[in-house]
Amino acid sequence: MLRQIREDIDSVLERDPAARSRWEVLTCYPGVHALIAHRCAHRLWAGDWKWLARFISHVARWLTGIEIHPGARIGRRVFIDHGMGVVIGETAEVGEECTLYQGVTLGGTSLYRGTKRHPTLGRGVVVGAGAKVLGGFTLGDGARVGSNAVVLKPVPAGATAVGNPARILEKSDDIQREEMARSLGFSAYGVAQDLPDPIAQALHALLDHAVAQDRRLKQIVQALAAAGVRIDAQEPIADDFDPERISKFVD
Repeated sequence: MLRQIREDIDSVLERDPAARSRWEVLTCYPGVHALIAHRCAHRLWAGDWKWLARFISHVARWLTGIEIHPGARIGRRVFIDHGMGVVIGETAEVGEECTLYQGVTLGGTSLYRGTKRHPTLGRGVVVGAGAKVLGGFTLGDGARVGSNAVVLKPVPAGATAVGNPARILEKSDDIQREEMARSLGFSAYGVAQDLPDPIAQALHALLDHAVAQDRRLKQIVQALAAAGVRIDAQEPIADDFDPERISKFVD
């Protein structure tokens, strides 16, 4: 138990730049307190002391604002940051080195007892603030869930899920979009892309269109060159796209 507490404290110091000392983490971090209480409750639950386990879980929720069912399985070096409003269901499994932010729900969609109703998180999964992961599926190792996302299906290892309902982001599309944003002189991620913000979605759509047009123009130039048509090099002609004006929308 003491070794696990030390690991919990070390994980906070590694992942939270606001943490200053071990004593501060031990005395002032509700996520650490909730995990300590859960381990006690989980042992009682496994030993068929169901009521006492639920009572300890209930008291821990009252003290920390974090509700972890005693039947849930929590791995080592898990970090619950801030933690207020976090709910982890009975059949949930949280792998080692996962990070959960405030308002996260690992919930179920089935009413049948004895079934796997809650999600399984692989190693190193990060779930953003306010996200809801609902169902008995798996989030692969290193997966990320954006803030306020609602995940209703499995997420592959290393992938990112955002939106409501959540969709899996294609890594290649993200790289192209970010490169186009830099070439236009502003950052497309001034507003977090994992939030359902209509302005951010509009900016992403514009960038996707710009990427597609740029790719098509390159194909046309290559086709003309292959046909023997000479194209004189010249400075690019500026269009009516004003990145500074668009940047003001997200200031």
